[in-house]
Amino acid sequence: MKTLIHNTFGDPAEVLSVEERPVPEPGPGEVRVRMLLSPIHNHDLWTVRGTYGFKPELPAQAGTEALGVVDALGDGVDQLTVGQRVVTGGTFGVWAEYFVTGAAGLIPVPEALPDESAAQLVAMPFSAISLIDSLGLREGDWLIQNAANGAVGRMVAQLGAARGLNVVGLVRRAAGVEELRGQGIGNIIATDSDDWRDRLTELTGGAPISVGVDSVGGSAAGDVLSALAVNGTLVVFGAMASPTLELASGDIIFKQASVKGFWGSVVSREMPADQRGRLFQELFARLQDGTLTLPVAGIHSLDDIAAAVAASGEPGRVGKVLLRP
Repeated sequence: MKTLIHNTFGDPAEVLSVEERPVPEPGPGEVRVRMLLSPIHNHDLWTVRGTYGFKPELPAQAGTEALGVVDALGDGVDQLTVGQRVVTGGTFGVWAEYFVTGAAGLIPVPEALPDESAAQLVAMPFSAISLIDSLGLREGDWLIQNAANGAVGRMVAQLGAARGLNVVGLVRRAAGVEELRGQGIGNIIATDSDDWRDRLTELTGGAPISVGVDSVGGSAAGDVLSALAVNGTLVVFGAMASPTLELASGDIIFKQASVKGFWGSVVSREMPADQRGRLFQELFARLQDGTLTLPVAGIHSLDDIAAAVAASGEPGRVGKVLLRP
């Protein structure tokens, strides 16, 4: 079978290549899945570069989320059937024609859900809804986030609004405001304007903002912290621009603010099964009623991985780049 492999860490467009590997056999409690579509996430590319929290042994496969069809069952697997569509968000090495994973970690996909949406269901949408669920916010509360025009930012805005939360999004340029408005997402403020804090006060009417989400790092994290109310919490979700946070000590001290991290893969792994099931049902409902949208920027074959990586890094890209066998 075709499998994407890298023998060194580095630029994914340069070090990833297709190799032929034996089709894997499922062991007890495992399932072999024929991959249909798999999204390219930033953390997948960071892993190939060797800069993520997880560093595989070389030579290594790649990819962590995929939609596929159950192809073979290992001993003791009776909750799934051959031919059933399933998704996984935490199986390493899915950028291949086939992969093997534990049956317990696979999620059956409703028939009404298109392949392109199902392929993106777990990592980003589930992280977004898990993040919102963890914040303890109630209907009418205010939340502020940066990287509002990123994939997770869009999802937090859509899912938060569906829960009755007031979500303010920060973007770096004025064009991002119109871009998001065109997708039905409001409450967006561009920080390239000197008066953006005044505009924030006008938007909220002076209501306290108790939680901020930072996905950028650097001074952008400090911008989010500065907007929080006393006893507010800054949640660090990502580091798109910088691995360090530039936070004013005065904001932390005098606001008695808290700063904490959120790593979606760990949160998902440790989450009770009933809570996980409830959140996935909420995601299914939001996708089916159109509240949550998962656009696709393009679909590339495994052989076309260099072009796929380049497309994934395009500025202003809307939607995920997907891989197919």
